[in-house]
Amino acid sequence: MAKSGIRRDSKHRVLRRGESIRWDGKYQFKYHVNGKAHFVYSWRLEPTDKLPAGKKPCVSLRELEKKIGYDLDSQMHPEERSMTVEELVERYLSTRIGVKPNTKANYNFVKNLMKKEDFNYKKIGDVKTSDAKLFLIKLQQDGKRYSTVKTVRGVLRPAFQMAVDDVLHKNPFGFELAGVVVNDSVTREALTRDQMRKFLKFVHDDNVYCKYYEVVYILFHTGMRISEFCGLTIKDIDLENRIVNIDHQLQRLSDMTLVIEPTKTSAGTRKLPITEDVVKCFQAIIEDREKPKVEKVVDGYTGFLFLDEKGLPLVAMHWEHRFNHMVKRYNDIYRVQMPNITPHVCRHTYCSNMAKSGMNPKTLQYLMGHSDIGGYA
Repeated sequence: MAKSGIRRDSKHRVLRRGESIRWDGKYQFKYHVNGKAHFVYSWRLEPTDKLPAGKKPCVSLRELEKKIGYDLDSQMHPEERSMTVEELVERYLSTRIGVKPNTKANYNFVKNLMKKEDFNYKKIGDVKTSDAKLFLIKLQQDGKRYSTVKTVRGVLRPAFQMAVDDVLHKNPFGFELAGVVVNDSVTREALTRDQMRKFLKFVHDDNVYCKYYEVVYILFHTGMRISEFCGLTIKDIDLENRIVNIDHQLQRLSDMTLVIEPTKTSAGTRKLPITEDVVKCFQAIIEDREKPKVEKVVDGYTGFLFLDEKGLPLVAMHWEHRFNHMVKRYNDIYRVQMPNITPHVCRHTYCSNMAKSGMNPKTLQYLMGHSDIGGYA
């Protein structure tokens, strides 16, 4: 060290404030955050320095100082950038309070999926946009469906956005999914009027499935979500004024618990006018309904239209299976095959028919319970 107090390294380069050389020849830089000392180390002072023989490649000390200074100027704690993706996701999900049970189940699904991926343990400060894209591409190449990739991105994108607000400069997931992974999901096409008429006639005339005719007709002619239909109680149906009150839905959780939830969106709560034909279908369902010895109560609701052998209300899965069986039987009989029909296809078909008939878009939006005119979920 020079007598003037200026410190130099072995190459006679002046060491800046906070810089020093350890006993083993490694450079170190000392800085403080909130009064607490922190250190970074490197075998090289400048980016142009050669790496000592036998040492692992590392960023030069001056580059580390620059990065630290940038972070501190931005009021970002450098150590917070070293949290893992897993830790970030946990932190983000801890802010998501009051979510619906199905949403919570999706969060757990994403967390369990991520635990099997190396990406889960990367430091968030090291994740670049290319890393994020390659991770989603890998998921699809590993056999994950587009909907699964979209669900994972739906958690990671807002999680990293929260980190942008806290410690990062850019969201590596701030790109559009289209063009990165292939959308291989099957589009739910509406039936033509002719297909709908033929399928309804088949169900009506079939010895096995005729008992479900009223349900199929109602779904095709009201556009209700199947979870809304399953949640209907006798009190929700006003046959005299031809109105169906929709303000809740029935869901079954992964642990088989039945729950009543609000409609999918606030726009889903609505008074749905029904035609005389639909009134007759509801009337037939109510008249044929066998009153159980004990009415099942779910979150204060009772009098559900359809019950299983245990007296529990039917849920969406029951009807999806029945639709699958009906379509299979139809296609076993007829040469001209019927496309896949689900309760949601019925909803899509109703929406398509009403739009083609010239219904006012705002009126259709209300009847469908859409939060915006463009959607049909």
